Amino acid sequence: MSNDTDISVLNGLIKTTLDSMKGYEDAAKDAESTQYATMFADFARDRAQVATDLQDQVRALGGEPEMDSSMLAAAHRLFSDLKQAITGKDDKAIIVEVERGEDHIKAKYDEAMKNSDLSSATQAAITKGYASVREGHDRMSALKHSMA
Repeated sequence: MSNDTDISVLNGLIKTTLDSMKGYEDAAKDAESTQYATMFADFARDRAQVATDLQDQVRALGGEPEMDSSMLAAAHRLFSDLKQAITGKDDKAIIVEVERGEDHIKAKYDEAMKNSDLSSATQAAITKGYASVREGHDRMSALKHSMA
């Protein structure tokens, strides 16, 4: 087991988790419904905590944790902002986008959890973060399907 492998996997998840946090922050700002805005803000805070926990694990391994989201996510948010400016800020459209993001982050965590080269401490940190990701994914999926 190499700390380098653990650090690389964790930093990839940190970047994706920060992307998710920023996506939820954007959704909270854009939501028409106070109920949705509050829910999105709660998930943003939860994702910030998950990222912090993963960053702590990277530090424990002697690495330098990622601190910023990815450029790809920034480009996606710009595209989403443009699309929302054209179509209007509709809660259903926002929820569809958030759920799409949740599919992406869940897939990243699923992939990391299958990595048998990781230390048990890193696997535990990923599993703990996955609980939050799974909850967010399942809630957004149920919400999207309830609006269909």
